Amino acid sequence: MKPIHFVNGGWKSGNPAIIGPMDHVMWMASTVFDGARAFDNLVPDLDQHCQRLVNSANNFGLKAILTAPEIQELCLDGVSRFKKGSELYIRPMFFAESGFVSPDPESTRFCLSVYEAPLPKPKGMSVTLSSFRRPSPNMAPTLAKASCLYPASGMALREASAKGFDNAVVLDAIGNVAELATANIWMVKDGAAHTPIPNGTFLNGVTRQRVAGLLSKAGIKVHERSITYPELCDADELFTTGNYGKVMPITRIEKRDLQPGPVYARARDLYWSYAHGDA
Repeated sequence: MKPIHFVNGGWKSGNPAIIGPMDHVMWMASTVFDGARAFDNLVPDLDQHCQRLVNSANNFGLKAILTAPEIQELCLDGVSRFKKGSELYIRPMFFAESGFVSPDPESTRFCLSVYEAPLPKPKGMSVTLSSFRRPSPNMAPTLAKASCLYPASGMALREASAKGFDNAVVLDAIGNVAELATANIWMVKDGAAHTPIPNGTFLNGVTRQRVAGLLSKAGIKVHERSITYPELCDADELFTTGNYGKVMPITRIEKRDLQPGPVYARARDLYWSYAHGDA
């Protein structure tokens, strides 16, 4: 089935034209978005993704012209238009139509895209250190899930790919580990899970927060703290959390190979049990 989009009060399919060359978003990248997942007739944490979109709009200087519950209702309507059990990506967005450099919040528009996107298999990935860094909150709109932040992720991915790796570890402005180019990162040492503490340079992911709570409830210690890259390279296990793949293993960092470990496996099982209503 073709992607579908809710724009201008109705559903359209394909790739409808909704902006023009004079629109603010076209030349000033005034877009915020969020991503949720549907699979197995489930849409876990959809309410939190919709609320984060509203928060992103407010933090970016746009006007949230729909409430989180209204966005959630539209998302569920979009999901219902696909075959039951389809693995879907759900992407609501706010963007500005006018303004000079700064977007005019009164010109904010809304679009929702829903399309088929199979969940990636947990086959493992390789990572390397990126030369690019996440900006501090006084350098960029880091408190919003803003499209203008993603070209840096693209550069980090291209750099990693050129070196023969799947993804990149990105540091914050002072040299501590922030996240991967495309997901939050976790390390395991002596049976405890560690993940960078949110410091304003990266988003505290919805799936990250969910997994942290599930692990803690299961009796696995979770430490949110500053992590250095040498610590990451010396970890017993590495894995990621993020909306696109949920919980995924890292099986190589630089020249060091790792195996998917028991804490990663527990995190993935706990998340899937939660999503299916078993936790």
